[in-house]
Amino acid sequence: MAKQEGELSTDQVLVYANVRRWGQFVLLAICDIELLGCTLKEGKIVFHVREDFYKGLKMSVEEAIDLVEQSTIVNMVGRNIVKKALEKRLIHPEAVLNISGVPHAQIVKM
Repeated sequence: MAKQEGELSTDQVLVYANVRRWGQFVLLAICDIELLGCTLKEGKIVFHVREDFYKGLKMSVEEAIDLVEQSTIVNMVGRNIVKKALEKRLIHPEAVLNISGVPHAQIVKM
């Protein structure tokens, strides 16, 4: 996709990525940096972007995508991270849920 004027490249856009390991499983939670601590509401859905779940290392979208490829379970929320995961074909467009206009997706590798 072409970058629009004034838009940052994905290596300049920051996200929080929190990695947890349980035995053979690696859980990765990623959110666009500006969403941390927010609550998204749409209809009956109330989605909390909680610090205790999402806040981890601050990194570029590209670095977070590298972690996605190494993880067994991924929970991601935000336009930047979900857009890049779609571009890399890590998630299917129909797997994206929009909550208050903010995309959310999950990956589970069996």
